Parts: sequence; structure tokens; C-alpha cells
Amino acid sequence: MTTISTVFNSVYSKILSEEARKKSEVVIVIIAIASFLLHLLLIFLVDLKVVAFDGYKELFNNPIAAIYTPFSFILIYEVYLLIYYLPKSTTTYIGKQYEIMTLIVIRRIFKDLSQLQLTPDWFKVPSDLLLTYDLIATMVLFLLILLFYRLNRKSAVDSEPGELSSEIAQFIKMKTIIAKCLVPIFVLLAIFSLGEWIYDSFFSPNHHMTSIQDVNKIFFDNCFTILILTDVLLLLISFLHTDKFNRVIRNSGFIISTILIKLSFGIEGLLNIILIVVAVLFGVIILAIHNQFDRLKPKPL
Repeated sequence: MTTISTVFNSVYSKILSEEARKKSEVVIVIIAIASFLLHLLLIFLVDLKVVAFDGYKELFNNPIAAIYTPFSFILIYEVYLLIYYLPKSTTTYIGKQYEIMTLIVIRRIFKDLSQLQLTPDWFKVPSDLLLTYDLIATMVLFLLILLFYRLNRKSAVDSEPGELSSEIAQFIKMKTIIAKCLVPIFVLLAIFSLGEWIYDSFFSPNHHMTSIQDVNKIFFDNCFTILILTDVLLLLISFLHTDKFNRVIRNSGFIISTILIKLSFGIEGLLNIILIVVAVLFGVIILAIHNQFDRLKPKPL
């Protein structure tokens, strides 16, 4: 038991500490810049017909599409931050999920811009129409995330000061253990997802060229399945330290929000955007109602 505890503490100090977070940020920026330059080089070679890609042509026909690659690494860093903030704040952890989905939409915009067709029939061209939806959705999601964090900060200010109760301290300890467990799970998932995509796209005898929409689903579809299970586990554990109705509803609402995000990966077009926006909007409204409940004071007898 002592050995397991030592391993967990070692993982935390090396991967989930504040120092590790700062170092990871620098590493991700360097990798993002390098991948951006490499993608530009590949686009240049494709343009010169030195190399050719039968699939994923959308990623190699315009320099703007090169932004897609560094954004993928930024998204990986956001997943790391999601795990990092899990023991510290449940609402910040949920907020990071919303940030990830917004970045996925933005990454898709860069791909759409590389395929943009400037014609008088803007609203009749499906690709241009999807770009319009994504642009509007990005602004709406950005505003909703702002409201979410404002509500979260207001909730923290309104909470009673003082030392943490033993129940809450135990809950934070359990969240820390969950965060440490998520690290190897997500690492293995990332390796498996990348390997499966490479095999299916380039080496499988019966491979079919996957669409760019499927590239958006790589890793993150399964990632949000794991997050749903994590949210349910957090809800069950929360019963050990609180029986407040508003806290239970808030955590349950966050699970519903994550499920809606997960469902968005299974559809495309306008309905995909609607599900993402509704998921974040639902989380914002749930947090706002939760904060109002917290302000209620019992009437004296």
C-alpha cells in the first residue's frame, strides 16, 4: 500500500504539479511551432508534387490548413489542464471541457477557411454555410464560457471562508487520486487512437480514406466517454461529503452537459453545433441556479 501511495505521489510531483504545468506549457508551444512549420513544409512539397496524399487533401492544399496541426497539440495541452484542475475545482474542470470543445470548433474553422469559396451563393454552398455556423458558434461559446467562469468565481467569493472540513478534504484527496489515474489512461488512449488512425488510413488492406470530420473525432470521442464515467464517479463520491440538493443537481447537470458534448461527435453539420452550444448553455444555467440556491438562508423558527 505504501508503494502504491509513493508511486501516486511521484506521478503528481512529476506530472500534475505547478512546476510540471509550466514546463509542459513551454514544451507544447515548442512542439506546436515545430509541427506548424513541418505542416507548411509538407504543403509546399505537395504543391511541388514532390509528395502526394490521396486522403486528407483538405489539410495539404492551402497554407491556412497548417494551423490545424498546432491547434491539435494545444488541444492535448487543454486535456492535460483538465486533469490538472480536477483536484482543485470541479467547476474549473468542467470549464476546461467547454474550452476543449470551443478549440475543436476553432480548429475546424481553419480547415473550413482553407476550403472557402467566395461566391454570391454563399448560403447555398454547404462548406461556406458550415463555416458561418462555426463562426457564430465560436462567439456564442466564448461568451458562455466567460459567463461560466464569472459564475464560478462569484460562487467561490460567496462561499463561507475557513478551513476545509474533513469531508471536503477527503473529497479533494479522492479527486486527486482520480486525476492521477486519468494520466496513464489518457496517455494510452492517445497512443492507441493515433496508432489506429495511422493503420486504418495507410496500412489496412481494406482501408477507406477517412473524412476530415473523422480526424476531429480522433481521441476526443473516446476522451469524453471517459470524462462521463469520471463525472459519474465524482457525483457518487460527492454524496460522502454533502447532501445539499443544489450541489447534487449541479453535479448531475454537469454530467448531462458532458453527455451532450459526447453525442455531438456522432453527428455533423448544424446539429453538431447546436448540441455543443446547448451543452455549454445547460452547464452555465445549472451553475447559475446552483449559485442562487447557495444564497438561500433558512428561515428562523
